[in-house]
Amino acid sequence: DDIFFLGITNLLIESALNAVRLKKVPSPELGVSTGSTPLNLAAECLSGSGEKSSSSSSGFLWTELKTPMKEHSLEGYIKFKVAKMAMATTVKVVLGSIAFAVFWMLAVFPAVPFMPIGRTAGSLLGAMLMVVFQVITPDEAYAAIDLPILGLLFGTMVVSVYLERADMFKYLGKLLQWKSKGAKDLLCRICLISAISSALFTNDTTCVVLTEFVLKIARQHNLPPQPFLLALASSANIGSSTTPIGNPQNLVIAVQSKISFGNFLIGIFPAMLVGVLGNAFILLCMYWKLLSVQKDEEDATKEVVAEDDVNSHRFSPATMSHLTSVNSRELNSTLESVTVHSSPNLNGNISHADTLRNRVVSSENEFHKASSEEIESARSSNASKEVTKDGLSQRKDGSVLSSMVSSVNGLIDSDSIKSLDENEEKVPRWKRLLWKAGVYLVTVGMLISLLMGLNMSWTAVTAALALVVLDFKDARPCLEKVSYSLLIFFCGMFITVDGFNKTGIPSTLWDFMEPRAQIDRISGIVVLAVVVLLLSNVASNVPTVLLLGAKVAASGAAISSADEKKAWLILAWVSTVAGNLSLLGSAANLIVCEQARSAKHLGYNLSFSSHLKFGVPSTLVVTAIGLTLIRG
Repeated sequence: DDIFFLGITNLLIESALNAVRLKKVPSPELGVSTGSTPLNLAAECLSGSGEKSSSSSSGFLWTELKTPMKEHSLEGYIKFKVAKMAMATTVKVVLGSIAFAVFWMLAVFPAVPFMPIGRTAGSLLGAMLMVVFQVITPDEAYAAIDLPILGLLFGTMVVSVYLERADMFKYLGKLLQWKSKGAKDLLCRICLISAISSALFTNDTTCVVLTEFVLKIARQHNLPPQPFLLALASSANIGSSTTPIGNPQNLVIAVQSKISFGNFLIGIFPAMLVGVLGNAFILLCMYWKLLSVQKDEEDATKEVVAEDDVNSHRFSPATMSHLTSVNSRELNSTLESVTVHSSPNLNGNISHADTLRNRVVSSENEFHKASSEEIESARSSNASKEVTKDGLSQRKDGSVLSSMVSSVNGLIDSDSIKSLDENEEKVPRWKRLLWKAGVYLVTVGMLISLLMGLNMSWTAVTAALALVVLDFKDARPCLEKVSYSLLIFFCGMFITVDGFNKTGIPSTLWDFMEPRAQIDRISGIVVLAVVVLLLSNVASNVPTVLLLGAKVAASGAAISSADEKKAWLILAWVSTVAGNLSLLGSAANLIVCEQARSAKHLGYNLSFSSHLKFGVPSTLVVTAIGLTLIRG
């Protein structure tokens, strides 16, 4: 009976929505008065004859539709009520929660000791469990995958790869140095350039490409790296909130909300601009004394980088990373200690070290920063020491060394940037300049098309393919730099989150929070911001958007269409800026941390506590400033 009743209810709701959208007035034969407004029509359609059915199990729906409301908000109100799904059966709730818990654990901690399979495999495991546990059907799982989001993600990554080859980031690096007037001026430049770059090329790409260069500039002027690295990561997060292509959660919001690129930009740009300035001001206040001293007192043992080294810096290739846990960094440190301080059992340790190294490289392949020479020399010296100590046979030593060399060769083969650079050096200068101009024109054309409101996914894919054709050579080396593991991670995440939504748990929790999180009053905006901020740091920002997006938007749509748009923009702003709260809050933070730590001869460790001291006040202040400037 309940299933039959819900089916009839869905048909009636669709009828009401169609009546509201088409503004049609039915004839008297339908049993509804010809003078009905869309509001009365919807209420009459739902109640059967215009009378309340309070005795029915869903009487609350008919009763509440009779309450005074703005006529234009009826469609949003009905969407809001439909979004309040009933809780599924107890078995589905339990099994769905287990599957989501597995996904969450591996997404936040991709290298847990008892299941170190990484985030991508973790998302697929969560999706598979949702289907195996029959929380969702296989057809529903396939339908949950949002192809427009994947297309937009793929297209922007390909465009970023070609922009790197066209020296876009090299020119951005030169802007950081051009007529610089000291440490404070450099800090402000990093904040501004990082924000602009992230809005156009994603925050992860910006951090991957610029981190080592910023570190070199700091070392060149004998300045403490910490404030500059914090400026790069935090400004990249803030700047990426401006556009739908700035970060993955914005891609999701733009596709689901159908807000155009231009409206998205206009709605958040004022908040971003003031937020970047406020972030720079907080950095200057916190590090004023440190930046006023013309010497790196924090780490005086580090050598000063020569100016020629900075000018000749080669910007590393980057793909959009999705690292969200510090575990890989800890694992890498563990590997180094295992490699240098191994036990007498050489074969066992080398095998264990190889396994760990493979995990680190596979989880961080976006960085393209594996130091092959260091690995080979460290392992070779370690092997020779152990062979001397334990008197291992020459045959065993040879087999171990050969396995190490093959492992290192695999890492070297995976990095094709050197061959690309060598091929480009052979191209005549005029052809190179002409090709670069073409890349920039295609990119500008893509941005103009997005501003004109064309389909974002197909626009990005078209621009990517145009660049492939323009390059007029085998596209495999460039396409290999696309983070396909990220695309697969998104597929698994779409299925897992959709299954968790079908358990009814998110809807039930939102029903409790929704009356306190109405965006038509200040207190409601504050409550919503706090919920999104905390959830983004606990469950990561993209799953947060997938879980709350439709519910927050439906709540805003019940007020007005403008408030629905505002709800989406608030979600985009808060979920993005929330990444600055802690080192684990954003992939961009972890990229900067790992890139700085592993930089050859320049290594700097950005600790969790040092980031937290800056991240908490910056996140709270910047979030509050932005909320006052976002308009629907």
